[in-house]
Amino acid sequence: MQFEIRALGSGGQMQTVRLEAEDAAAAHRAAEAQRLTPVTVKALGQGRARRRGRGAFSLVMFSQELLALLEAGLSLVEGLEALIEKESNESSRAIMAALITRMREGLRFSDAVAQQPEHFPPLFIGIVKAAERTSDLPQALARYVDYQTRVEQVRSRIVSALIYPCVLFSVGGMVALFLMAYVVPKFASVYKDSGRDLPWMSKLLLGWGDFLSAHAASVGVVVASIIVLIVYTLRRITREGRWSQLAARVPGIAERARILELSRMYLTLGMLLEGGITILTALDMVGGTVAPDSRARLVAARGEIANGEPVSRAFELHGLSTPIALRMLRVGERSGQLGAMLTRSALFYEGESARWIERFSKVFEPALMAFIGIVIGLIVVLLYMPIFDLAGSLQ
Repeated sequence: MQFEIRALGSGGQMQTVRLEAEDAAAAHRAAEAQRLTPVTVKALGQGRARRRGRGAFSLVMFSQELLALLEAGLSLVEGLEALIEKESNESSRAIMAALITRMREGLRFSDAVAQQPEHFPPLFIGIVKAAERTSDLPQALARYVDYQTRVEQVRSRIVSALIYPCVLFSVGGMVALFLMAYVVPKFASVYKDSGRDLPWMSKLLLGWGDFLSAHAASVGVVVASIIVLIVYTLRRITREGRWSQLAARVPGIAERARILELSRMYLTLGMLLEGGITILTALDMVGGTVAPDSRARLVAARGEIANGEPVSRAFELHGLSTPIALRMLRVGERSGQLGAMLTRSALFYEGESARWIERFSKVFEPALMAFIGIVIGLIVVLLYMPIFDLAGSLQ
């Protein structure tokens, strides 16, 4: 299950992180493994735990627990055996048992995980393989956990910013539909019996209300079909990872979507370079995490780098940098700390994106609320306009 942990960082500042763990004690240990001092540990719900119980293997949780055991002094095989003993899910036990079996047959850990690509992505395999050259597997696992935590934080911010507008729009739409399909036809029957001439906008509203009331079943089928189509489209976009392509077509959001994608690319590259992977290999591995158009530019930039061009120059030529990131890349190339500078660039734009998302929410949510209020208010006013007209004539 997932836990929200408020903890003190190494610099003494308070921060909030979300971690996958079996229980609160495991979450506490995982936070300490990230060099944090936990203050509060709060469970966020049982949804993920139930999904995990049905057979999902959480790589982040596996990495956190294995990291804690390795830092406690256990060997890699002993750590895996300990994880199998405490694991209650048969699928997860089978995955880890297969790792131990292959390692006892003489394979390295990186080769063992590479034989299960459905559970261990290329990024994880790459940093483990690089760590085996330096005999620093705990550091590699810590980098991977930190990377996934940062990616999840960005995703959580975006989802949190979208939840309230979606709920508000859904409730407002249902209220407006109820008024049009039920309340408006009631008023229409009253106004027809009065024999008075109605304002044309009220006639239009009453006509739509009569139509919805007379074809309620058909309208319900159409609305349900639209909802199913939207859900299917969103799930397909999520499964194919085409959110960045969709956002790139929305005016006002395209540039921010590009910054978010570049930030994730910089973070991934930084993690791989700091883990000891060469720049060309890292670029090959990062290609699977970006949109197709960015992947094409990345391939072109890789060709430039392979021919001896500096990373900063290649990224600039192919639109894979921003002014600030370009300066940081040049500093990293001069100092030999390219991986660290890529990570710093990613963190800079993560912070900027978080502030932009917050500002967007503060502006968009009231605007959406005002729009829904205007629509519902307009329906009510048009319903009562003939009554106001009648009251004026009586006076």
